[in-house]
Amino acid sequence: MLEIPESTVIAREINETLKGKCISYVEANHSPHKFAWYEGDPAGYDDLLSGKCITGAAARGGMLEIEIEDCYLVLSDGANLRYVEELKDVPKKHQLYLEFDDETALVTTIAMYGGMLAFPKGKTQNEYYLGSVEKVTPLSDAFDYQYFQSLRDKKSDRMSAKAFLATNQRIPGLGNGVLQDILYQAEIFPKRKMETVSEEEYRHLFDSVKSVLKQMTDEGGRDTEKDLFGKTGGYITYLSKNTLYTPCPKCGNEIRKEAYMGGAIYYCGHCQK
Repeated sequence: MLEIPESTVIAREINETLKGKCISYVEANHSPHKFAWYEGDPAGYDDLLSGKCITGAAARGGMLEIEIEDCYLVLSDGANLRYVEELKDVPKKHQLYLEFDDETALVTTIAMYGGMLAFPKGKTQNEYYLGSVEKVTPLSDAFDYQYFQSLRDKKSDRMSAKAFLATNQRIPGLGNGVLQDILYQAEIFPKRKMETVSEEEYRHLFDSVKSVLKQMTDEGGRDTEKDLFGKTGGYITYLSKNTLYTPCPKCGNEIRKEAYMGGAIYYCGHCQK
């Protein structure tokens, strides 16, 4: 899933590898998917993007924004991107296909759900994308403790720690994947109500948000995700599907998993109060 580390890493890779490449052909919705979303009619993506060149890319929270001259292509959440250097290696099933004039391609597939939004600049009303553009990212200096304090109020204090971090576009791109290690390092149980979190613990949570996301990004994303070239990220997760039932690195207790808020939480029952 695209979250802050992965969108940042892939944007950098696109700027290094695909910037300047010109699109010769686009096919959207080749393999229909119930939970693949497009901006407008995907049949019009070829007319919109063909003949134009990639001019840059940027991370917008958990969304990836690719600038294609006077247009944007924005990919969200469950979009899996791969750069294919030989067309014979293009997968048979895909939801978005961009072929370049040097006979390489950028292929997007959707596993569970995901958005692929192509539109002329300034012509979208997608609230998730616009919210991600407007909000401050934890990877920037502007995301300081004063800003983090501004996110907390009486309403959010009634939420669980997981809900506080990952809902209502409070911190775009901080999702259920990265929050596991953030809460682990902050020693806060995901279901714990924010109203019980002291000022000192809240400061510790802020430090964890900043440091964990930076480390994940610096190390090329998480080991549960892949980059533009299909390479697994170098950040070794403490809490994820990869560590379930293994000993906690801090105390040795078994890492556990529960269903919560429509997803899974991983935790150490001893370290996370």
